[in-house]
Amino acid sequence: MKLNELKPAEGSRQVRNRVGRGTSSGNGKTAGRGQKGQKARGKVRLGFEGGQMPLFRRMPKRGFKNINRIEYAVVNIEKLNKFEDGTEVTPALLVESGIVKNEKDGIKILGNGELKKKLTVKANKFSASAKSAIEAAGGQAEVM
Repeated sequence: MKLNELKPAEGSRQVRNRVGRGTSSGNGKTAGRGQKGQKARGKVRLGFEGGQMPLFRRMPKRGFKNINRIEYAVVNIEKLNKFEDGTEVTPALLVESGIVKNEKDGIKILGNGELKKKLTVKANKFSASAKSAIEAAGGQAEVM
């Protein structure tokens, strides 16, 4: 293949349709909107069904979304073995080390697994088992 033999793929270069440019163009006069009616005269909003009750209003609504809900990023205690002895584990350190992707509204430490290092853990919440496991390993659990 040579540079002078290059050409675009079949159907990839399509000329845009210029509507309302005379009857011989095939889309003159009414510009492809047809004769009269609501669609010819103006826009119809999304989901409009001509006055009939729209589908999104006919469907039953379920549940309740609490706007005051606090969502915690959860970390199990076994993941904290990654850090060196005597490290102060903070939410910023957890994000930096990749244990937590998104801090959300805070971090909660759960007691799943076994902690083998002596750490000072600072988080928004602790489960009772996590707190006792951290203290049993010789560390501290501090609520922020």
